[in-house]
Amino acid sequence: MKVLVIRFSSIGDIVLTTPVLRCLREQRPDIQIHYLTKIAFAPVLGNNPHIHHIHYMAGEVDEMIPELSKEKFDLILDLHHNLRTMRVKKALKVPARSFPKLNIQKWLLTNLKLNMMPDISIVDRYLETVSSLGVKNDGKGLDHYLPSGKGLGNSDIPMSHWGGYVGCVIGGSMNTKKLPVEQWRKFCSEVPFPVMLLGGPEDRDAGDAIASLDPIKIYNSCGKFDLNESAELVKISRVIVSNDTGLMHIAAAYGKPIISLWGNTSPEMGMFPYYGYNNLRSRVAPQSVIMERKEVGCHPCSKIGYDKCPRKHFRCMNELDMHQVSESVIKMWTTPASGNKLADQNKPQ
Repeated sequence: MKVLVIRFSSIGDIVLTTPVLRCLREQRPDIQIHYLTKIAFAPVLGNNPHIHHIHYMAGEVDEMIPELSKEKFDLILDLHHNLRTMRVKKALKVPARSFPKLNIQKWLLTNLKLNMMPDISIVDRYLETVSSLGVKNDGKGLDHYLPSGKGLGNSDIPMSHWGGYVGCVIGGSMNTKKLPVEQWRKFCSEVPFPVMLLGGPEDRDAGDAIASLDPIKIYNSCGKFDLNESAELVKISRVIVSNDTGLMHIAAAYGKPIISLWGNTSPEMGMFPYYGYNNLRSRVAPQSVIMERKEVGCHPCSKIGYDKCPRKHFRCMNELDMHQVSESVIKMWTTPASGNKLADQNKPQ
């Protein structure tokens, strides 16, 4: 049997599909797994041993149809579920299973503040697509695999951070998912440990503004490392403080203690840090602290995000208690959290 898994983007969403791949491969070794995604996300999946073949899309989805048609798939697992995936399913004309996006429930939450979302991770909704194959959640959480070979060394990390550091993921796909610079500066001034700022080239200027507070204590790595190198920096961190973004889910894949910061989006939508058998309200993982301002009446206001706060006050992020974040980091630093796959706390070699 040959199965095509589809998820075009983005980093975090793709990482959240990895339990489907692992459970399918381990519980149904007779199935050959192919994956269709955008070429930009090759670093996220390229080293995953549970995938037999990856089809990378560089242009329009219609350009992929001839290549995919040759494979003669028996089943499509649609883990993106949009107009583009509908075109793939229509062209290939094979049975398909699509995960429930729950757009109506998300609309009710963001517009009427009526929470009808299930109290489970989106991972469990992804796994529903393989239940008919007899595949079940193994409870091992998310996966991320670094490329083999030489990784980061001491020369890549300041000596001041060799003894451990707090990884702060300052980036995000939308501005209303990003903690403001002044809030990061408040946190960095309070936390008593070295800080590593993590993000892409687009976060470099914000990182410089934060690091200017104390260039020895705060190291701005934004734009200096590629995705897998940044993932390695996450892996060897002691604690992660993160916006709702891809590196947060990579941190969960490595079992890191995470303080997640929520602005216009909400963990109620099922995108909270996932470690295995845990959901949001009744079995929150011990190594996860969720920071959000539920008291702000307009929160959450979007399932994706905006360039600017629609109300122009951005209270959901501006009013997060940075002292509480710092205290949570101190507790996690001194009391290692238990988890399914806690990463080794090895220093770079």
